[in-house]
Amino acid sequence: MRPKILLVDDNAELLSLLARLMEAEGWTPVSAGKGHTAIRKIAEEKPAAAVVDILLPDMMGYDVAHALRNAKVPFVFMTGVFKGGRASTDARSQHGAAAYFEKPFEARLLVQALRTLVPASTPAPARAPPPPPPSQASDFDVEVAVEADEPLEPMELTGKVVLTEDGKVSAVLRGEKVTAAPVGAPGRTPPRPPPVPARRAEPRPPPDLSRTEGKLADNLPDLITAFHLAQQTGELTVQKGKVKKTLYFEKGRPCFAISNLVTDRFGPFLVRVGKITTAQLEECQAEADRTGRRAGDILVELKLLKDTEKLYYVAQQVKAIVYSAFGWEEGEYRMHFADRAAQEAIKIDLHPANLIVRGVKKLYKPERLYRLLSPEERLIPSPQPAYGLHEVELERWEAEILPKVDGTRTVAELVHLSQRPEHVVYGFLYAMVALKLLDRTA
Repeated sequence: MRPKILLVDDNAELLSLLARLMEAEGWTPVSAGKGHTAIRKIAEEKPAAAVVDILLPDMMGYDVAHALRNAKVPFVFMTGVFKGGRASTDARSQHGAAAYFEKPFEARLLVQALRTLVPASTPAPARAPPPPPPSQASDFDVEVAVEADEPLEPMELTGKVVLTEDGKVSAVLRGEKVTAAPVGAPGRTPPRPPPVPARRAEPRPPPDLSRTEGKLADNLPDLITAFHLAQQTGELTVQKGKVKKTLYFEKGRPCFAISNLVTDRFGPFLVRVGKITTAQLEECQAEADRTGRRAGDILVELKLLKDTEKLYYVAQQVKAIVYSAFGWEEGEYRMHFADRAAQEAIKIDLHPANLIVRGVKKLYKPERLYRLLSPEERLIPSPQPAYGLHEVELERWEAEILPKVDGTRTVAELVHLSQRPEHVVYGFLYAMVALKLLDRTA
């Protein structure tokens, strides 16, 4: 019988990520978002071990720990608040925790700690087979390009990209700000999709939607934060209709993205940003059809791009794919824990906090922001922020208004104080909520 691991945290996306890691070990995850639920499940599920967040919505994790000790269930603590040597020592000496993890932490170390707590008589978990290469992945068919079934909004990208190699900054490239033109406007003909080299026909299983973790809705920031809190390497796939985008993470930081959307491909992206013309793209694609080579290499050979420009625009293409996913208000998501990012020659450095802030500001439309925040709401600093304020790049007016968000003023009053357009202030405030730097009052 597979041992059960009780996971207790009010962050649903982090629970989902940890649950997938438990399954990969051959364990059965049992999730609880509140302390009372966790205590009930201790008796019902009889877990072999537990992972407990200290700050829960209805009680302290110490109370759950007391119930676990009475049931003789070993456990580890995790926390985003109680940090430092004293807290760790007290967790062990006073509350009986076998280990103590401060968010963000490396999930692999948490898994290692749990391995020592699961009964030794438990058979070693059957390791999952290695993931198929991207060209054969059943749940992400990037080989088949699809057209967007709705117009694409214009997108502005900052003129700076940071490239990484082995997790370290290898180059910082600066250029002009990039604006990707809208697609789908009347009278506009989208670029022809890039060619796909001929492959030997192989049977392909249907997309595996049974591994869908849940609906996308407005929780993309929370999903990105879950990878950050667990310092996890892997992929997050989001899907809306036939369109699929995958964000690659390396130790919790987004570093690459792929998409099966025609306009996200490198050649059509260059047309959207005005770097090449449709005629030049057609010439490049004709050569790619004939030789099977990559469009970027051909564009350099045709002197339409320099080598450094190719790196710059590939990085901007990746940024555009990542940011565009913030515009989705529906769809599904799935998590994977293979390290496909290691296969990519070009990786970019995107701090998850600033990615979330920019994604919300760039892609959340005013009507969406007004749905997510109401004028009468009051916001307060979060007792358990997912990021440090020092990690977030703020504009001057944002830094000036943030100390005034203390629960005494409504959102409408904060808009008035800021003297900025209403939707701009809403975007900033909701971005801070998405980072869990601000909370809603009860």
